[in-house]
Amino acid sequence: MKKVAITVDPIRTSQALDLLEHLGGGALASFTGIARADSGVVALELEHYPGMTERNLDALADEAMARWSLLGCVVIHRVGKIAVGEQVVIVATAAGHRAEALDACAFLIDRLKTDAAFWKKEHLDDGSALWVEAKGTDDARADKWRE
Repeated sequence: MKKVAITVDPIRTSQALDLLEHLGGGALASFTGIARADSGVVALELEHYPGMTERNLDALADEAMARWSLLGCVVIHRVGKIAVGEQVVIVATAAGHRAEALDACAFLIDRLKTDAAFWKKEHLDDGSALWVEAKGTDDARADKWRE
C-alpha cells in the first residue's frame, strides 16, 4: 500500500496513519514537519513543479518499499501558503518490525528534502519574504542513504 499526495489542504495526521495501522505490521513510524517561527517567520510558501514533484515523491516511495520490507508508506506534502504551526509534510511507514519502519521513514524525509522539486519562501513579520537556500546538512543526510 502506497499513498503519495501533494495538497493545498491541511494535513490530517490521523487519517494518514489510519491508512497504515491495519496492514498487519508490528511497527508504524512517522515524521511530521511543522512550519516554525524561526527569525520572525510568520508563514511559509511552498511551490512545486506539478507532475515532476509527484513523480519524485512516487519514485522515493517505490525505492523505500523495495529497499525495506514495508507493508505500506504514506507521503503527503503541502504546497501554497502555510502558517506557522501548521503541518507541512507527513511521512509514515509500516513494517513488520521497528527497524525497517524507522529506517524507511528517515530515508524518505531525508531524501525528500533534496530530491523533490519544491521551493520554499519564508514570509517574515516585517512584511518581507525570502527564498530559502538548500542546506548542506540536508545534502549530507540524503547522501548517507545513497551509499
